[in-house]
Amino acid sequence: MKYINKRLTVEKVNFQRIAKKFGTPFYCYSYSKLKENINKFKKNFKSFSPLICFAVKSNTNVNLIREIKKFGLGADVVSLGELMIAIKAGIKPNKIVFSGVGKTSSELNFAINKKILLINAESLSEIMEINRLAKLRNKKVRVGVRLNPNTDAKTLNQISTGKKENKFGVNKDTFHKIVDFCKNSKNIDLKCLSVHIGSQILDHKPYGKMLEAVSHILDKTNHQFEFIDLGGGMGINYSNKDKTLNYKKYNTAINNFLKKHNVKIIFEPGRSIIGNTGMLISKVIYIKDSGRKKFIILDAAMNDLMRPALYGAFHRTLPVIKSNGISNKPYEFVGPICESTDKFITLKKFQKLEEKDLIAICDVGAYGMSLSSNYNLRPKPIELLIKGSKINVIRKRQKHAEII
Repeated sequence: MKYINKRLTVEKVNFQRIAKKFGTPFYCYSYSKLKENINKFKKNFKSFSPLICFAVKSNTNVNLIREIKKFGLGADVVSLGELMIAIKAGIKPNKIVFSGVGKTSSELNFAINKKILLINAESLSEIMEINRLAKLRNKKVRVGVRLNPNTDAKTLNQISTGKKENKFGVNKDTFHKIVDFCKNSKNIDLKCLSVHIGSQILDHKPYGKMLEAVSHILDKTNHQFEFIDLGGGMGINYSNKDKTLNYKKYNTAINNFLKKHNVKIIFEPGRSIIGNTGMLISKVIYIKDSGRKKFIILDAAMNDLMRPALYGAFHRTLPVIKSNGISNKPYEFVGPICESTDKFITLKKFQKLEEKDLIAICDVGAYGMSLSSNYNLRPKPIELLIKGSKINVIRKRQKHAEII
């Protein structure tokens, strides 16, 4: 994404042209950026060729998942719906792992019948339920167990998943109980130890501590695992101030781990694959001067992009057409929803805006549309995939009639 003749452009198409044809707000994704991200991720870990399972929760658009599947990626799912959409996108069941703390019996039944690669269980009760269902069908089910390594990922509390106070995974004592249970079961094939310590991680050190915790558990457990699922959580650069994750050092730590443990690595990246491919384009409806600042009221809202309201996430915000004028007051970018939390960002010395101008909210490919809702009975926006000069509609704009 760059400015060409003062117009913000994605690949070979400028946003002004897209807005004129499709209206606003709209999500659009860059195919070339998606391809670049996947190839870069593979290259970073090519020394041990992991199974890469895209975290479907980060973006649930079936057409994007189809594109991702073409690069050989599998899927990490956390619900029946995500499992169904991964299969619909053409991902083979033997490349799908099913995570999550609260899988229902019907969800487990579906996964067992589809013969997916792994059901990553997160409690002893879940293991016993899988065992019961498998016994009824006289099947042997491949499972993993998610360990909570009590590792601080140094990320937002709201997206930390690997500390003992988080709901995810089991502690080491329960882990050993589960291993013993599985050894005595004819219907469970314990294949994997799984971990995932959080999201938007920009420091390799927590991953190193996570690997140490896993190594320690393996040394104490008399069981040969085929897979170690290291989850995902790799962060992206949402602002110019963010540091980037040192993949080289993380790769070195994993290679050292693999010298000691003969296993195949699984990754579950989402944000690092899709996050910086997506933009949300919105139009300025009104500008309201409140004295100390000006409210820039957009036609996009927190139902379209929940992350800023949910946990104060920062997203770069840019004018679609560049000009030289600078605002004399701070701009607070807000949506039309009847909530004070319906705001995206407050910026000083932003380019001067007029009503009906377009703005671009960047890096929304992950947890943008997947967290969207119909709050205030607002239809969800259209989604577009840009390939060079081609604009492909990958999800139509929702109509009021469809949700009323």
